Amino acid sequence: MSQPPLFRPITLRGITARNRVLISPMCQYSAVDGVVNDWHLVHLGKFAQGGAGIVMVEATAVTANGRITHGDVGLWHDGQIKPLERIAAFLRDNGAVPAIQLAHAGRKASMQRPWYGNAALTPEDQTRGDLPWPIVAPSPIPMEEGWLTPQELSEDEFGELLDAWRAATLRAVEAGFEMLEVHCAHGYLLHSFLSPLSNKRTDAYGGNRTGRMRFPLQVIETVRAVWPDTLPLAVRISSVDGVDGGIELADSVVFAREAKARGVDLIDCSSGGLLGSATAAGIPRGYGFQVPFAETIRKEAEIPTIAVGLILHPDQAESIVERGQADLVAIGREALFDPNWTLHAQLELTEEKETFADWPKQYGWWLERRESGLRKLEGWKLPFRRN
Repeated sequence: MSQPPLFRPITLRGITARNRVLISPMCQYSAVDGVVNDWHLVHLGKFAQGGAGIVMVEATAVTANGRITHGDVGLWHDGQIKPLERIAAFLRDNGAVPAIQLAHAGRKASMQRPWYGNAALTPEDQTRGDLPWPIVAPSPIPMEEGWLTPQELSEDEFGELLDAWRAATLRAVEAGFEMLEVHCAHGYLLHSFLSPLSNKRTDAYGGNRTGRMRFPLQVIETVRAVWPDTLPLAVRISSVDGVDGGIELADSVVFAREAKARGVDLIDCSSGGLLGSATAAGIPRGYGFQVPFAETIRKEAEIPTIAVGLILHPDQAESIVERGQADLVAIGREALFDPNWTLHAQLELTEEKETFADWPKQYGWWLERRESGLRKLEGWKLPFRRN
């Protein structure tokens, strides 16, 4: 019996993922001085054990001042490589492609961890040791009233930032990651260059769409130049700002084409986040509410896409891939609810008798034997299966 489309392997440059499920980067705000720890290993490792094809490390800052919070992961110095190398190796050893997202928070840097308020740092945060630091952006416009006012980046500073992106990329290579994503979404630095609402520059890095795209595209060029040719590069975008006067889908199609011309292999199609939290959306939220963005960009920019956003059910994910709306499906908070989401989806979408053949052998061995007994029980039905 042929594999359901969601579970057909996909080859991206020189790597092949076992299925079309990608675990979205989800910040844990639990690093110390940018260094990952056992929490991150277990958090991410569960998703590889749970069957996902690609598992992506959360937004990883390319500079210390580019962190969102004091708890963010970083790759701005060599001491951060080895702990991430351990994670990449575990993901790979358990069948998943190890991926990482590189980011700079821009004007949304130096903020609270979300469980303390998800807003600007307060004196109470400072008593916990979370002191504010200077932040930068394309223009000196605070994210919202009461937030820090960023310093407008000078043209001399662009070169320093490109050097930081280059160095972080090389560290990601050394750590053993096989896919990299550049974060151009959710109100962070590169998105704030793209949006006319946050970029009011009058030099070559502002003004019309070409000017606003200039620095994000320079970052992409810098990363692609040192990221191995055999490995895929993705870019996460906010397909629309969802705010009057902001980025529209037509802008994102043009940006996707330009990114593709510079060696990008996938566009990860999110939305919103220019104002408020990273997950704030100015468009109606429903199941798969961002899938049409992935479908349009895939078709009009002729580039593979990742669909993300309230994709909860196996049938829903299967339909997205089967109908050609996207090439990969990103699962985020639903994977926090069920780290074995991918394996459970496979049970639901296939009719194979070897029910647990693709589970880790340490689990599958037990579950196969349990099932043989459960089948003898009157009225028993295997969970997560259609039949």
